[in-house]
Amino acid sequence: MKLTVLGCSGGIGGKDSRTSSFLVDDDVLIDCGTGAGDLDFSALRRIGHIFVSHAHIDHIAAIPLLVDAIGEVCYRTITVYAPPGALHILRAHIFNWLVWPDFTSIPDRNRPYLRLQPVMPGESVRLGGRTFTALPVLHTVPSVAWRLDSGAGQLIYSGDTTYCTGLVEAINASPALRYLIMETAFPEEMHALAISSRHLCPSMLGTMLDELTVRPEVYISHLKPGFGARIMEQIDALRGRLRPKRLEHRQEFTF
Repeated sequence: MKLTVLGCSGGIGGKDSRTSSFLVDDDVLIDCGTGAGDLDFSALRRIGHIFVSHAHIDHIAAIPLLVDAIGEVCYRTITVYAPPGALHILRAHIFNWLVWPDFTSIPDRNRPYLRLQPVMPGESVRLGGRTFTALPVLHTVPSVAWRLDSGAGQLIYSGDTTYCTGLVEAINASPALRYLIMETAFPEEMHALAISSRHLCPSMLGTMLDELTVRPEVYISHLKPGFGARIMEQIDALRGRLRPKRLEHRQEFTF
């Protein structure tokens, strides 16, 4: 499997500040924030599956536009996988004929352009030889992390989360884990905001990493614009066993 970073910023504001979206091989997206908008039309046409961590706008912004762009030319259904609560938000607040057409009923409900498939933490979806497993996290809305497994190696993407023992346990139960992409949205001086918004700051990230028994390469995503350098300085100062690096736009991982 190959994962390409289309967007990993915690917000917009610059040519490399695309919000969370990752291309897996050439047919799967993990989250579908503004980064997915960089795909050209031929690449968009190959997308058949979108695994969503949660329904905040920076992680789902491009789904309505993607489905609208390719639905009528692909004549097939795009499936969105997410926890039931996230799918409810998409249906009630996005695909509701007010914000955007309900593509789960276009052109008809028997063969729609969009299908919403619930996945609970611990459940897996197999696509060919690839397995996508939802893992528990703690955020302000129904959310999951995703573990990608090629059969030869694994990658975990945390989505948005605060400190979560369930996620630590799931990471430690991934013996073939090569890469771990973890959010850290706020610097240490915004610790209270990180707690109230259920995100991570460097000290909370450090606590989670110290509890890991596996040794993946760790990459940091979702840094808020304007705070990225400060957050990474604070993470570097932790001096833990694992040495996280900043995730970069267009970075690629093969596993």
